Amino acid sequence: MYLLFCLYFVLGIVIGSFLNVCIYRLPLGISVVKPPSACGSCGHRLGPLDMVPVLSYIFLRGRCRYCKAPYSPHYLLVELLTGILFALCGLYYLPGLKIALVFFFVACLIVQAFIDLDHQILLDEILMLMLPTGIIYAYYALPDMWDALYGALFAGGLMLLIFLLSRGGMGAGDVKLSFVLGVWLGLKASIVCLMLAFILGGVIGVLLLVTGIKQRKDPIPFGPFLCTGAYIALLFSPYLIYFYWSLFV
Repeated sequence: MYLLFCLYFVLGIVIGSFLNVCIYRLPLGISVVKPPSACGSCGHRLGPLDMVPVLSYIFLRGRCRYCKAPYSPHYLLVELLTGILFALCGLYYLPGLKIALVFFFVACLIVQAFIDLDHQILLDEILMLMLPTGIIYAYYALPDMWDALYGALFAGGLMLLIFLLSRGGMGAGDVKLSFVLGVWLGLKASIVCLMLAFILGGVIGVLLLVTGIKQRKDPIPFGPFLCTGAYIALLFSPYLIYFYWSLFV
């Protein structure tokens, strides 16, 4: 079992390295396949030893081998985060189609969250990949396909209502992302996902305002909170629901 978790972690950091490429290039409309990776400062093409996930960043001390320009710790964070999240999925899913779909889901969540943080957008291209794979996942993992439909209608409908009432305070991308998350999660987990997203968004939003990092009129992307809530709900929603109801029963 521990070897399997290690395998998932290694798989995660390798995929996380590719996700860094997606996060940087997709918002700019650049292919994720070509041109080959190069230093953003000196333009030197990176070799295999410069792109070993996690290890290259550590051994090169977060700098380009050629011009010594610093790399953002964002790259290391994405690789480690993907590895850890993949390994945690191994606690709840046996090897097979389900966990492969879940890995794809987690990868899409990471890409959407970091792009939203950097550019305040959620990419429709990623959503169009998440929707059909979510339907396949729902067929195998949810009680029935109606649960996926109810989750999509609830999450997407609630966010659409907030979008209309807030008059631009909530982005249309958040509505579309919530609809897709509902397909993956089903009704109960969708409720948990949105509750967690609003709680996390409220707490972190207040902290950003209090510390002066953000001002009242500065936009705070909501996509990362939705993605965080979706991951937690996917793995832990039964336990969270049980804990919540145990407080009253």
